[in-house]
Amino acid sequence: MNIFKQFYKSIYSPKDIASFRFQGIGKTILYVFFLTFLSILPSIYYLSTMLNEGIESTKSVITDDIPSFTIQNGSLSAETDVPITIEKGDFSIIVDPTGVITNEDVEDKGNAIALLRDEFTVAAGGRIDTYSYSMMEGLTLTKADFIDIVDKVDGMKGIIIPVISIFMFLVSSAINFIEVSILAWFGLLLKNLAGRSISYRHLWRIAAYSVTLPTVFFTIMSALNTPVPNSFFINWFVEIIILFLALKEIPTKNINSENETHS
Repeated sequence: MNIFKQFYKSIYSPKDIASFRFQGIGKTILYVFFLTFLSILPSIYYLSTMLNEGIESTKSVITDDIPSFTIQNGSLSAETDVPITIEKGDFSIIVDPTGVITNEDVEDKGNAIALLRDEFTVAAGGRIDTYSYSMMEGLTLTKADFIDIVDKVDGMKGIIIPVISIFMFLVSSAINFIEVSILAWFGLLLKNLAGRSISYRHLWRIAAYSVTLPTVFFTIMSALNTPVPNSFFINWFVEIIILFLALKEIPTKNINSENETHS
């Protein structure tokens, strides 16, 4: 059975999931990579969109709407006595030499870039990163310098997006392999409730396919940009239930001899 048919079957059929327990470990590992790739597609799309829109908005705003500013000796100075916030759709650009705006205020904006009094802050996708100006000791940056930097980033986005995407894939793959391994450990407890005798290596294969349905669900929700309350608990609950149902589909007759035969 090819990987795409396995994917389809794993969405709705615990019986088929149970039948995959005897396949080669290499194919199961490939399947986990496949699910990982599927799950990050919405994030890659939004990353690309945000980067493209963010670069264009930033260039336009810095050129036309933001007053002249200078970052020198670890601090921002600008030709304004009040914080300036410019909204461009779902993207915000903030300049605040006064110290009134905090990182929490930037995070509340969702997607934003902020030049604060003592640090540069980026908020995107629920994450916030800050970079202190003190790291640039001895350097002076002006509005013109920032425009040059944005132009260089624009020219490198064909490299930046693939590199970030590969990094996301590697990190997500590691997380998914850990998740499958933990789920398989749960399987060691569930097999007793199901009255089945099965080795950990077979449980790991079943666990890898048991994560399919929640992965598809949360990928769709991510594509729709719709947050799911208590997603962590929902994900684990569904995975454990599917794993248990798959274990129940393993025939009890001659199960020990099956394990010996396929060990």
